Amino acid sequence: MTQFLSTPQHRRIAFVQTPGQGPVVVFLGGFKSDMSGTKAVFLQDWADRTGRAFLRLDYSGHGQSSGEFLDGAIGDWFEDALAAVEALTQGPQILVGSSMGGWISLLVARRMPQRIAGFVGIAAAPDFTEDSMWAGFSPQQKADLDAKGRVELPSDYTDVPYVITQRLITEGRRHLVLQSPLVLPFPVRLLQGTADTDVPPAVALRLMDHAQSPDLRLTLVKGADHRFSTPACLALIQSSIEDILKGSDHA
Repeated sequence: MTQFLSTPQHRRIAFVQTPGQGPVVVFLGGFKSDMSGTKAVFLQDWADRTGRAFLRLDYSGHGQSSGEFLDGAIGDWFEDALAAVEALTQGPQILVGSSMGGWISLLVARRMPQRIAGFVGIAAAPDFTEDSMWAGFSPQQKADLDAKGRVELPSDYTDVPYVITQRLITEGRRHLVLQSPLVLPFPVRLLQGTADTDVPPAVALRLMDHAQSPDLRLTLVKGADHRFSTPACLALIQSSIEDILKGSDHA
């Protein structure tokens, strides 16, 4: 059942929480995604079957949460995720971050490393506003962003273009994780499709090279795209979480 949390920033965040055995598995979705997506629901079903504590949520401006998407930025969504973890969970967490949710997960982990038992990144997209969006803009698009405060990008998933705001770009620069040391003192599993055109494998390789972890593994799935939602991909997400849980249960 969907519930709502009022954050310290006075945003109303929708979430679904399942009680069970810890560590709590927290799913953080992607840019313009919500907690009713294929991966989130698959993990909800898995948690229900196995008696695992599980939390999924909609960032502000996403899904059932308050706010307008175009008003939001990385820092806002990080605050939403942090507020949910702090208010709704106790003990260790396993963060499962899809695309932008991978970046949000890394920000949460950097803020509270002592609470994190592991991280599973699914086509994780750290720093994408800078390294993908801004770096990929033409001089005209950069000029439009400066003059109009927004630029429209075509989407592979819908006829409606992505509107990228100037605030998304400039505010994102305050939360970059690949330009300074990134210490992740827990197991990390990075899952990446080779046919992902939104977040190419080079991003996963860069994150793997940059992050400092005692147990970091990258799995490349040939032919998998950014959705990473085929039965085989979903099974790999599940087994990656269970791998971390196995180590946590015996710690």
